[in-house]
Amino acid sequence: MTERYSDSSPELWNEDLAPTDASHRTWTAYHYVSLWIGMVVCIPGYLLAAGLLDQGFSAWQAVGMVLGGNMIVLIPMLLNGHAGAKYSVPFAVLVRTSFGTKGAKLPAFLRAIVACGWFGIQCWVGGSAIYAIGNIVTGGALVGAKIGWIGIDAGQFGSFILFWALHLYFIARGPESVRWIETITAPIKIVILIALLAWAYMRADGFGDMMHAPSQFIAGGKKEGQFWILFWPTFTAMAGFWSGLAMNIPDFTRFARSQKDQIIGQSIGLPVPMAGLAFVSVAVTSATIIIYGKAIWDPVDLASRMEGFAVAIGLAIITLDTLCVNLAANVVGPAYDFTAIFPKHVNFARGGYLTAVLGIAIMPWKLIESSGGYIFTWLVGYGALLGPVLGIMIADYWLVRGTRINTHELYKLDGEYSYRNGWNPAAMIAIATAVIPNIPGFLATAFPASFGGVPWIFKEIYNYAWFLTFIISIAVYIPLMSGERRRLAGLAVA
Repeated sequence: MTERYSDSSPELWNEDLAPTDASHRTWTAYHYVSLWIGMVVCIPGYLLAAGLLDQGFSAWQAVGMVLGGNMIVLIPMLLNGHAGAKYSVPFAVLVRTSFGTKGAKLPAFLRAIVACGWFGIQCWVGGSAIYAIGNIVTGGALVGAKIGWIGIDAGQFGSFILFWALHLYFIARGPESVRWIETITAPIKIVILIALLAWAYMRADGFGDMMHAPSQFIAGGKKEGQFWILFWPTFTAMAGFWSGLAMNIPDFTRFARSQKDQIIGQSIGLPVPMAGLAFVSVAVTSATIIIYGKAIWDPVDLASRMEGFAVAIGLAIITLDTLCVNLAANVVGPAYDFTAIFPKHVNFARGGYLTAVLGIAIMPWKLIESSGGYIFTWLVGYGALLGPVLGIMIADYWLVRGTRINTHELYKLDGEYSYRNGWNPAAMIAIATAVIPNIPGFLATAFPASFGGVPWIFKEIYNYAWFLTFIISIAVYIPLMSGERRRLAGLAVA
């Protein structure tokens, strides 16, 4: 990393937050394609399309919605990634331009907490694979009574902790270890998906009737006339799925060899594999109806039903895959975020360890108990929280500053980005204006027994949470920053 600025504040600078030096800006388009394949091909991604089928959409509607949602989120992903590639600073530092040198800790905290939730979910998936392997080997000896308020048995919890502990090795070795493992495993994951698809096709003599079945929303269907009621919140969830990564994508683009590399790499690496995974998900799920007599939505469950040596291979692959995804998507970002919040005391490794601890405390198995809870509460809910941060960042970088940032000032408490005592009121007003209208709808969705009486208008607003918060934050932020825009315009002319 670069040398410390002589007048930088110790509250805002450490080696992990410093701009990336030229010797570390080596990531090519291939590295970004590999990174995204590694992050996309994961169990929660697989469950996206399967969850849409469970909600009543047809197979092709599910694939189209996943592709459409990711094509939309790719746009802010590239816009936000541009700043990381140009100035080589992480998200937690870049966000100081819009929220202030102290205010930046708020979005860093929000992003970190969401990432901790995802980290825990991925650990639960990987632990489930280990649990399945253990039961196959021991004849079900790991199965036991659930532990009180925890809600899972000792074998499940032990498997979860074992998989969780595997992450500590890579956390100690920093983000470069993540690039290395993703580069190696990305091609393997493509081969695995093709093999899984071929297995399902041959065992079922095709992909089954589900691939051709209409949705449940047609006349006479179980959910006749409800298509648009469910379409918008689920499509919002599809777009919001990667909203956290869209925020902290500078954590990865800061290592880009060039803008061209990160743009091409991400444009190929995000939407194409995501649509491919969605197709594999619905095709294989459709085939399982013929093979096993019922739809098997969970790939861990599916792998445990396979015969012979394929069981061990399948579950081992799921374990490795989940580890890779978790390191890239849910360790790098929050580790930098916690470093920015406590720069005197936390470096990348300590931030990663803190992420790991909080990932246990969240009890992730409760977040994904059902497809409805996973999509409408978790995905839509955190999209509403992170959408306005992303909107403010993009508006600030492109529309207020015209992509011009004084990197030196990012590390000074009394510098250009200090605003009022380190906080930018415009950003605070914009994020509050965008988020507050979504709170009643979130409460009604997450806790219907307690908040069932919330007026319908708030529930409707929540259905479009990620889109509305993103747009509202921009619409509020830009007028409030009109004075700053004029000041910067004057400096540009001078």
